[in-house]
Amino acid sequence: MDKRSPNTILFLLFIGVFMGAVDMGIVGPALPAIQSYFGMNERILSWIFTIYILFYIIGTSLMAKLSDIYGKKFIYILDIILFGVGSYITVTSASFEMLLIGRAIQGMGAGGIFPVANAYIGDIFPPEKRGGALGILSSVWGLSFVLGPILGALLLNYSWQWLFIINIPISIVIALACLYVFPKGEKNHEFNFDWQGLIVLGLLVTLLSYGINQIDAYHFLASLLSINVLPFLIVSLLLFPILWKIEIDAPDPLIPIDLLKSREVKLVNSIMFGTGLVQASTVFVPAFVITALSFSTSQASLMLLPIVVTMAIGGPIVGKLLDKFGSRNIMSLGISTMVIGLFILGFSSQTLFIFIFSGVLIGVGMSTAIGSPPRYIMLLESPPEERASGQGILNIITSIGQLIGGALIGAFIGSYAGELTGYKFAFIFIGIAAMAMTILAVNLKSKREQLKIIGNGSD
Repeated sequence: MDKRSPNTILFLLFIGVFMGAVDMGIVGPALPAIQSYFGMNERILSWIFTIYILFYIIGTSLMAKLSDIYGKKFIYILDIILFGVGSYITVTSASFEMLLIGRAIQGMGAGGIFPVANAYIGDIFPPEKRGGALGILSSVWGLSFVLGPILGALLLNYSWQWLFIINIPISIVIALACLYVFPKGEKNHEFNFDWQGLIVLGLLVTLLSYGINQIDAYHFLASLLSINVLPFLIVSLLLFPILWKIEIDAPDPLIPIDLLKSREVKLVNSIMFGTGLVQASTVFVPAFVITALSFSTSQASLMLLPIVVTMAIGGPIVGKLLDKFGSRNIMSLGISTMVIGLFILGFSSQTLFIFIFSGVLIGVGMSTAIGSPPRYIMLLESPPEERASGQGILNIITSIGQLIGGALIGAFIGSYAGELTGYKFAFIFIGIAAMAMTILAVNLKSKREQLKIIGNGSD
């Protein structure tokens, strides 16, 4: 059984999650090179990021359910293969449309990797070790998103295609290793899948993202009422109550509506939506630095290091302070710090020091908003039989925030033809959204109220 030891399986899950999360943001530094290669404008270019997140959301929901039907081993390997195939299509793309197809297939595969990996943790680790293993995967998922642009800048020294070429051999090795190492999964063909919910959710976020991306921030009202924006926004809003009704009636819903009835769950998921917006903004930091300071692509991507290093240091510290000060205090302070960093970046992005300092402040906030506090809250608020679903909701909501954030920032940048003003307005807007996150965090339950839940045996 050495070949199937939990640590060996955890390592393969670790690599898969890292690979899928890195590719969310790895295209950040390559956007100017890809734009030049295909001759695309800034507004359409943002879809390289947006379409990945869109299919990541669909893949998260679809693959998690299919793993219950066909077994975790088969679906995890399928996800890795899809990711590798998508990378190959992206590398060999002769047109921008083909590149987007490749990114969509990548996102579909990557979306399934994280939830299936989390489910595997419950199978291979005893209860007393699951928390640590889940913590590792969650930290990898959060950090990899921001680390992606830095790795992208290093590979960009060769060509933008190398950002995706490297995925192909890694995918082959992981798929073969999983085939040999992973235990055989059980199948359950009696499982009911919520296809209606998946289709409506996919349409809703696609139409909403497209409508937001087409808004011209310079002529806001006129563009909002235009045929390229308003119909898409109206239809997406009309689909929301339809999705809600489908999920209420579904025997095994994609989104467990019962959990969302809790005030605390509504608050923490609203915060996670804002977190997704902030995460999406970090993908555009390298391009922002190139425009503001005339840095090279490699130098500009290093400006994400303050965020990455702060998150790496802050994550474990936040975890230790959580029990002492409670989720509300930790998240309120951290997100407030992030607000300051975003506003500094939006209003005063003129020197290298400003970018470094604001990056540290943003990293502090992301350590609290991505890390253990929101997942701790969801564990407290979820019944034991719905804890996995609760964690899944956090991932879906965060991904929707990333999707809309990418489209929104693309709209700001495209409205000002890639000039510095567009980047500044984008980060100021994200700063305003983060202010709303702070208000929501202040209204979370106190440490005393959380301890009362534990004392009543809900945990």
